[in-house]
Amino acid sequence: MITTDVQHCGSSVLVSVGGQLDEDAGAALEQALDDVAVDTRDLMLDLHGVASMDSAGLLHLLDLHRRAECLGLRVLAVGWQPQPQQLMAKVAGIPGPGSSTGERYALAGFRRLIEHRAQRTRDADFGSDSPTRE
Repeated sequence: MITTDVQHCGSSVLVSVGGQLDEDAGAALEQALDDVAVDTRDLMLDLHGVASMDSAGLLHLLDLHRRAECLGLRVLAVGWQPQPQQLMAKVAGIPGPGSSTGERYALAGFRRLIEHRAQRTRDADFGSDSPTRE
């Protein structure tokens, strides 16, 4: 189960996420941007409370990031925990337990690579009947 807490502060929105980021997290993450004001400029995702994430959860997180950018928001994800960071490193094909995938997440090209590979991983995990994102 995933929880989100959305706080508005001036031109910024802080979304604190907790729980397991998986297939069921989509609806909660979609609602995080529901009340974004026109003058909002920044979205900070606090992932300190996300102890585990699978490839479907990573795709939901990437979708939230893409939707925020479409609204003109600058996105910063902080508080990456070991398992989600290791999953991103594995999906990206970056070896090593201390890889800096959390820092690389901010790069658009890296996010596209991760999204493509996470979709392939999700399809392999859940079967090929899952919808493909382009």
